[in-house]
Amino acid sequence: MDPECSRLLPALCAVLADPRQPVADDTCLEKLLDWFTAVTEAGSSLLLLQENPCLVELLFHVLKSQDLSSRILSFSLRLAGIFAAQEDCFQYLQQGELLPMLFGEVGPLGGAAWTAPAVRSGWIQGLRTLAQHPSALHFLAACGAVDTIFSLQGDPSLFVASAAGQLLVHILDLAMRGPAEGRRSPQACDWPACAQKIVGHIEDSLCSTAIPQVTQALSVLTTAFGHCHGLWTQGLWVRLSPLVARLLEKDPVPASHSLVDLLLSVARSAPSSDRGLWETLAQTLSHLSPTQAGPLALGILKLQDCPQALRTQAFGILLQPLACVLEAAAQAPGPPGLLEGAAADSMMVDTLLSSKSACVGLLCCALAHLGLLQPLPQRPSPWPQAPLLGAAVTTLRLCSGSAAPTSDVGGRLCAILVGCGRVQRAALDFLGALSQGTGPQELVTQVFSVLLEYLVSPESSSMVLKKAFQATLRWLLSSPKTPGCCDLDPHTQLFLRELLPVLQKRLCSPCWEVRDSGLEFLTQMTRHWGGQAGFRQALLASEVPELTKQLLRDPESYVRASAVTATGQLSSWGLCATPASPECPGAQQESLLVELLHILSTDSEGFPRRAVMQVFTEWLRDGHADVAEDAERFVAGVLQAASRDLDWEVRAQGLELALVFLEQLLGQRSSHCPYAVALPETAPPGVLDQALQVLCRVQLFEFAFRALFDCDRPVAQKSCDLLLFLRAKAAPCGSSQEAGDSPNVASVEATLQRWQAGEQGQPLGYLEPGAVVALLRSIDLEGLRDTLAESSDHVEKSPQSLLQDMLAAVGVLGENEADCY
Repeated sequence: MDPECSRLLPALCAVLADPRQPVADDTCLEKLLDWFTAVTEAGSSLLLLQENPCLVELLFHVLKSQDLSSRILSFSLRLAGIFAAQEDCFQYLQQGELLPMLFGEVGPLGGAAWTAPAVRSGWIQGLRTLAQHPSALHFLAACGAVDTIFSLQGDPSLFVASAAGQLLVHILDLAMRGPAEGRRSPQACDWPACAQKIVGHIEDSLCSTAIPQVTQALSVLTTAFGHCHGLWTQGLWVRLSPLVARLLEKDPVPASHSLVDLLLSVARSAPSSDRGLWETLAQTLSHLSPTQAGPLALGILKLQDCPQALRTQAFGILLQPLACVLEAAAQAPGPPGLLEGAAADSMMVDTLLSSKSACVGLLCCALAHLGLLQPLPQRPSPWPQAPLLGAAVTTLRLCSGSAAPTSDVGGRLCAILVGCGRVQRAALDFLGALSQGTGPQELVTQVFSVLLEYLVSPESSSMVLKKAFQATLRWLLSSPKTPGCCDLDPHTQLFLRELLPVLQKRLCSPCWEVRDSGLEFLTQMTRHWGGQAGFRQALLASEVPELTKQLLRDPESYVRASAVTATGQLSSWGLCATPASPECPGAQQESLLVELLHILSTDSEGFPRRAVMQVFTEWLRDGHADVAEDAERFVAGVLQAASRDLDWEVRAQGLELALVFLEQLLGQRSSHCPYAVALPETAPPGVLDQALQVLCRVQLFEFAFRALFDCDRPVAQKSCDLLLFLRAKAAPCGSSQEAGDSPNVASVEATLQRWQAGEQGQPLGYLEPGAVVALLRSIDLEGLRDTLAESSDHVEKSPQSLLQDMLAAVGVLGENEADCY
């Protein structure tokens, strides 16, 4: 331990032990425990206590004081656990009977303080830390701690109850590391007494008629099989599996969610040859209700090694709700046998029709589970793509009211689902996931038809429309290409001609979320299809580009930001609104550039300004025609606006744009290409001189050096990286003008020092290339980078600072001794 910390420790212990002093806040106490944990992990706890007896005195004083706060008592219990985790220190504390007084019945356990959840939690955490060696097991048995832990499983505080269960698992694992460790699935008669007691308690709980006790036992076992990997867990399952299976005989099955968690935890850790486990899983699927069985079925299908019969049974359970939908709507489920084993049964139908909440919950779970399963390599094969597409389309039509079911069940189902946004969103998500597969053209046509129906419908909520746009995009991007043709296939082009008028309408929606979703959809479509002739023709024939440009002046900042991104993408592909004068094809583009610069300079919200900077960076990187025409003027204007911006993300993006410009000047235009030839570490003198002159003219260094001392650390870090990159290219050849020949280096350095001190009013003015090189060599950029890499509170996080602050808070230290940040 640091000598200064040792000097401060007695005073701190006195403060903590004094009930008249204000209690330190929880954050300081947690930091103090973290520090003691680090100290004991790095050295001897026994030596620490011998050199700092005030720590033991604090623990003894805590036992005597009647007025101490629950937080200090909890802290002391946890602190004792940290020290006693090392066996020699445990024995040292045992000699003074300190541990029994802290954790036994004579301590807080039998006092009024025990009513505070913080004390019970500290008691559990202290024992959890302490239980690291065989001596701790004997202590737990002798002081009756295990029985107390049993009772704390039912604590009204969920945090305490959960911690008690985890502590039981830890003790069980510690006990089984002893005599039984290394044996092949040790028999129950070989288990230590402590382990026998815990397992006996679990057995009693599993046989209980009280559901909370059953739940506690199942949760402990789930944690054990999830975190303990010794061979003894196999013996534990052999012993307890009959009791677990007996739960299935009860109606309803108690604690079904906890039972599912346990069985899946066991299945992930058990050998694939365990036939008994697979039989139990199959029985559980049969006994649980449709809603309860879904998560278990999904978990089974995610297992790597699982009998095919069980996989088929599990998949059938996931498919059953959708099979009911198809049957109720009188839709043919596809070729015979494709959904074999998933036919709608009376129990499933009854569940769907029992209430709206049950129907909605079951359908949403089935759609979500199948959507999660679809991209997995271990999904069932063959995958019933066509029936699932039909079921998703039918579900959406039932929800919109456009389906015309002929059966009584279909009519009742339609009445339940019509207008249900939750099922609509789940079905649209699932439909989007199915775009990764293929299907008959007739079904694909139905998919696009129902998506267009939802995009057109005035009943679609903003969230449903967002999901519909996302699903539509996924299906459009997965559309097959016509053989021998690089353009869009005829079906897609036909759909686009129907879609774009709908998009126009949505861009004029009074709901800003809808306008925003439409712009995001347009941006993604343009990014992927901007070069496709069919898309270009359909888009330019519509009013979408003009409407998008008008949304740059939308009253909602999120919409303006999305409009900036969309117009930037359209402009990159030459798809902006057609100019009024055919003789001036560049007029519209120029006005867009001016308008985006105006947004960057004047918009009151940060989101649009950030979007403008991202668009400008992409334009510069991709060689946008209007930017490349006069890149120097463009960069100068953008950097001037960015340097004045109050939003740190705008300034940081300005530095990103500056780096792109620098790379291009140095001949690294293809640096983002993975096949680019590696360039030399330094740039040729001629290239460097020309680049420095251009950078000085656009005042890039004024921006970068000012950003170097920015109050927002990410900006300063980015500036530091930029200047280090330039210095690496400049060394060792330097500039044609040597550093010593530059007359204004000293004045610039003085200005930078004032900037660093917070006085940033004075500009640098025009810099000569030689002065720039000299500055880059004189500034300790590596040291600054290291300083910026440290956390902002690295000084305050030191143990010494922590102790000083805690003492200063109660007036023990003088004003100048505290590190009050």
